[in-house]
Amino acid sequence: MSQNGNSPTVIRVAVPVPLRRGFDYRLPAGMDAAQCPPGVRVRVPFGPRKLVGVVLESPARSELPPGRLRPLVEVLDDAPLLDAEMLAFLQWAAGYYHHPVGEAIQHALPALLRKGGAAEGRAETRWYVTPAGAAVDPAVALSRAPRQAALLTELQAAGEAGLDSAHFAQGHATWRTPLARLEDAGLLARRQRLPVQHGQGDAGPTLHAEQRAAVDAVVAAMAGERGGGQFLLDGITGSGKTEVYLHAIQQAVDAGRQALVLVPEIGLTPQLLRRFGHRLAARITALHSGLSDTERLSAWLAAARGEVDVIIGTRSAVFTPLARPGLFIVDEEHDPSLKQQDGFRYHARDLALVRAHRAGVPVVLGSATPSLESLHQVTTGRATRLVLSRRAGEAGLPRFRVLDVRRQPFDGALSPLMHEAVAAHLAAGNQVLLFLNRRGFAPALMCHDCGWIAHCQRCDSHLTLHRGEGRLRCHHCGAERPLVEQCGECDNTELLSVGLGTERIEAQLQAHYPDHEILRVDRDTTRRKGSLDAILERARGGGARILVGTQMLAKGHHFPDVTLVGIVDADQGLYSADFRGPERMAQTILQVAGRAGRAEKPGEVVIQTHQPDNPLLMTLMRDGYAPFAEALMAERREAGWPPFSHLALLRAEAPGREAPLTFLQRARQLAEGLRPAGVDLLGPLPAPMERRAGRYRAQLLVQARERRPLHALLARWLPQLEAAPWAREVRWSIDIDPQDMF
Repeated sequence: MSQNGNSPTVIRVAVPVPLRRGFDYRLPAGMDAAQCPPGVRVRVPFGPRKLVGVVLESPARSELPPGRLRPLVEVLDDAPLLDAEMLAFLQWAAGYYHHPVGEAIQHALPALLRKGGAAEGRAETRWYVTPAGAAVDPAVALSRAPRQAALLTELQAAGEAGLDSAHFAQGHATWRTPLARLEDAGLLARRQRLPVQHGQGDAGPTLHAEQRAAVDAVVAAMAGERGGGQFLLDGITGSGKTEVYLHAIQQAVDAGRQALVLVPEIGLTPQLLRRFGHRLAARITALHSGLSDTERLSAWLAAARGEVDVIIGTRSAVFTPLARPGLFIVDEEHDPSLKQQDGFRYHARDLALVRAHRAGVPVVLGSATPSLESLHQVTTGRATRLVLSRRAGEAGLPRFRVLDVRRQPFDGALSPLMHEAVAAHLAAGNQVLLFLNRRGFAPALMCHDCGWIAHCQRCDSHLTLHRGEGRLRCHHCGAERPLVEQCGECDNTELLSVGLGTERIEAQLQAHYPDHEILRVDRDTTRRKGSLDAILERARGGGARILVGTQMLAKGHHFPDVTLVGIVDADQGLYSADFRGPERMAQTILQVAGRAGRAEKPGEVVIQTHQPDNPLLMTLMRDGYAPFAEALMAERREAGWPPFSHLALLRAEAPGREAPLTFLQRARQLAEGLRPAGVDLLGPLPAPMERRAGRYRAQLLVQARERRPLHALLARWLPQLEAAPWAREVRWSIDIDPQDMF
């Protein structure tokens, strides 16, 4: 159809390509813009390809002449998938992070919608092990049916979560017939499962005074004229932050609104779902990477259509459309996992703040160790601090003890005093948790004769020894090779495993405490779907008396029988090239310490260190997190680091060492002629780990006291970089508010 009888009707489409603009297309004859409104998906030609994009607007005219406008191929939706408010939010997010709008919008859509699939939710067929199947040892009962044995083993590990057909299709060439035979034998069952859980609405514990005050403040904000407000729920570990969430969410649901709860790790989602399902009289769903594409689409559509009341998800769930938004919650708001580190580099916490403000609903950020950025929001009056200063119920705070291990003999990973503490708590019938944020057997393999160390050929990094698998693996790029038996330089066969990893600690503890079951929780032991949940259930049940793990074990888990937390090596976090290193060190220590003494039994935290006089560690142990954070805040203010300035990091990488630095030097020269007053350029310099995955990396830091001049520079600078022919010699990206300087 023509406008004024001459010009073709134009639509502007966000196409998933790395260009920072929308693209104009014309509608075919017989169609007008009302049939293709903003927020619907369309299939459009782009070069030789046909891509799925989202309509942004229908401008009165295009800057392109009518003859150059290509027609769209197909309209995929009868009604907008993204309403005007959600579309505007996504465009704002793309603009703030200076990311191509088409890629940003695609990131917000489930995979099936990105591929052009129908916007239809459907039930998923899942298989579950029966009680009879759970009691069978597959290796024995199915020794003559190895395919059935392998499938049953996986289903046993998955537990009550079950497994879907997509899981089996990815890992097994033949699976339908073996599953059918297991079903016929009564060892497993299948059922159709919708991604919506109907909560039971059970009564919970009585709130203590601080919890009640926090709930009242959030509920009052929901009922206010504008209905907004930003809250920092600053509660020590075990103080009952989740109870505050539950009461506030129930109030939102009772008022006919929806609540979105963001968590940093997929491992926290199953336990939250169970707890929320028991406590809330609401329809609940989850959104995270552990779901199949069909499950994710069904949950996303249910949230968009208002068919669920509570959505629990990891960082990408911040883009979930809501029919009736009423409350946003970000649990563990300080956690670095909330920042996307590649592609569309957004921070889910910060986007939740913006989205809640735009929707006029309150947002609650919860943490036992708040980020300095969130504490600064309180100081400047942008947020209200709600404090939970004591543990819920009868649980008391754990007692801290710092062990000076200098010149001390070691029996494996533990000093004699740590062994004494472990033995005492085990003798009392309690559980022990030992923490080391380094997986594998040992972080390096070294020749005893010449000092050669096994290096990754693609990174500036050592290869980590994984003895149980007989492999050397790079934890940065994923490269691996079989365990070598002789030195790569002098052919000596006496090779030493240097340093500690969780696998090595597990082996040493098994030798030292043969009568106690040991559970290791790290990425290596939780690779299979459902395995993390199964391991954590085993830990919570108390069957294993010693738990060994990385940060996966530290975050948000409730182990009522753990009375001792041992931090095996506090030194690795005390010194860091990143200005956020001390903050992250303190958050990690206190998060893992919070697993001790969460029930009636008193808890103890024992920290091994070669730096017992470190002033930051002494402040943290003696005075707690709040004075520690104040001291760090004073250092940041003096140095001009965030939250007292704003950063953007221009990164570049290429197969050769010189190309990234040359690109960044030219980029700096270009920026010098564009930058407003108050913006500083630092670098370029090689990245702290210069070579990673076979590519050399360098970076240029842009710093400003105020956001406005920083973004003004980026808005003028980045399009010129995008158009520069010499920029095509490297792979480059911009990271706004970077959380990782490596």
